[in-house]
Amino acid sequence: MRVLRVVAVAVLLDTLVQAALAGLFVTGDLDLLAWHAANASVLGALTVAETVAALVVWRRLRAPGWPAAASAALVALVGVQQGLGEARLLAGHMPLGMAVFGCATALACWAFSDRATGAARQAGRPVTDVAE
Repeated sequence: MRVLRVVAVAVLLDTLVQAALAGLFVTGDLDLLAWHAANASVLGALTVAETVAALVVWRRLRAPGWPAAASAALVALVGVQQGLGEARLLAGHMPLGMAVFGCATALACWAFSDRATGAARQAGRPVTDVAE
């Protein structure tokens, strides 16, 4: 569970970094577009790690399956987001960025919720030992 929490927070923070880089680029700092593009790859890797952690928590703890499914959907969303950004299709890129942020927030909130830790307790495992 600890690994899922760490990765979920990392995804959420990196999503915030992406939004900040985009905002600074839009205000005129053109060099930050390269940083924004490079960080998109980091976010993609983090979402894959989050999906793996969510799958482990789902299978080992018999936790709900929706976080694993949402994490997998987030991987796809980030991939589409990268494609839209590279194609400079901002009409889709910007709203999808908000959806990515919302999904990352929901997953991070769930990872720290009583429902997530309750699944660990029901499985008879310490909350900190799962998915490490």
